[in-house]
Amino acid sequence: MRSLFACLVLTVAVGIGTCGQVIRIGVVGPMAYIQGAHHWYGATLAAEEINAAGGIEVDGTKYTIELVRIDSNEMQPGPEAVGAVERAITALKVDFLIGGFRTEAMLAMTEVAADYKKIFLIAGAADDALLKGRVDKNYDRYKYLFRVTPVRSTSLARVSFILLGEVMDAFRRELGIAEPRVAIIAEQAAWANQVVTLVELMANAPLPFGLGGKHVGTWRPSALATSVAAELSAVERAGAHIVFTVFSGPVGVVFGRDWGRLQIPVATVGINVEAQAQGWLTATGGFGAYMATVGIYAEGVAVTEKTLPFVDSFRTKFGEIPLYTAGTYDAIYILADAIRRAGSLQTDAVIQALEVTDYVATLGRVVFDELHDPIWGPEHLTGLGVQWQEGAPRAFWPREWQPDPAAHPGLVVGYPGTVPYQIPPWVVDHWRGADK
Repeated sequence: MRSLFACLVLTVAVGIGTCGQVIRIGVVGPMAYIQGAHHWYGATLAAEEINAAGGIEVDGTKYTIELVRIDSNEMQPGPEAVGAVERAITALKVDFLIGGFRTEAMLAMTEVAADYKKIFLIAGAADDALLKGRVDKNYDRYKYLFRVTPVRSTSLARVSFILLGEVMDAFRRELGIAEPRVAIIAEQAAWANQVVTLVELMANAPLPFGLGGKHVGTWRPSALATSVAAELSAVERAGAHIVFTVFSGPVGVVFGRDWGRLQIPVATVGINVEAQAQGWLTATGGFGAYMATVGIYAEGVAVTEKTLPFVDSFRTKFGEIPLYTAGTYDAIYILADAIRRAGSLQTDAVIQALEVTDYVATLGRVVFDELHDPIWGPEHLTGLGVQWQEGAPRAFWPREWQPDPAAHPGLVVGYPGTVPYQIPPWVVDHWRGADK
């Protein structure tokens, strides 16, 4: 096992210039995996930009940002993540923490942050329980925790329902399948449990309040599985038309490879973090075309005026489209904004400033609710439905989304650059004219 010193691979001062004061930010993530790498890349880009613009002014003193790379090794079970964060606080003297990915590790790592009264901006873990039942029930202990991205699991599930509904409507419209059959394949991870439960309920519930389909089974491989051929074969035997995926780990690539290679006659939609990556098609051996997932960034889609400049800068510097874990970029800007508004680095002052954040980020407008979660919905954060079409991740939602008319009368949400969803051609060929 790697030593804790090896996990804390390096401390990097980004663009230090002539300023004599620094703010040390620990960037926490599984650095051997793409999810952690994008934590680091997003934070690096933000720190470079802020430092190049003169840093952060606090009560007349200018500070530059210094990043500390913290490899939490969260994909593997064990105490390594907790030890890495504690060492970052006690030995490397970080002032703030951002990042985090796997819920099981984050629950423990955020306890360490609370013990040491360190603000931790979550940029990678979705489970509701990271904030719900903590910030609201024991505010004095957990007031240091905020989530920037993604939105909480229940909100992710809402987006997923919408995307699943889009795909089910395509089956009804294009193939005449009135009651599409839905299977679920979800990794074994705490954050996925609530999403799976809700999708199982919603798939079976009748229209208009449910999705009007039929749930035919749920399979739960390891997040580190090296094959899901058995699960996909079982899905095909169950007669599913659609597989709803819930993946944040490397099994997402394995699924895309096996699904396309075996030409399983089901459409896929849901959450697959690996499918957000620039190298998705290469990683799946070219078999991952038509994969659809909840996403944050897509080819040519401007959620805000900051989205495309960020994506372009990220791709120029790192050769990739950012994953949602690159939301550390927005987290650092949100933290810098709060420090400026607080006029102080004193923890309670920064917390109070964070609590009244109203910031237009690359992923939408960030406003925190009473749980310190970003608000999901129109005019705040929506996320995207992304599908791999013609060799690129294209957004197919929201195009003409009409949210709750009672809360948003007459509102239609759509981002320029979105395209229609496409049922994979081999799935169309299989089900057109077949016994449905």
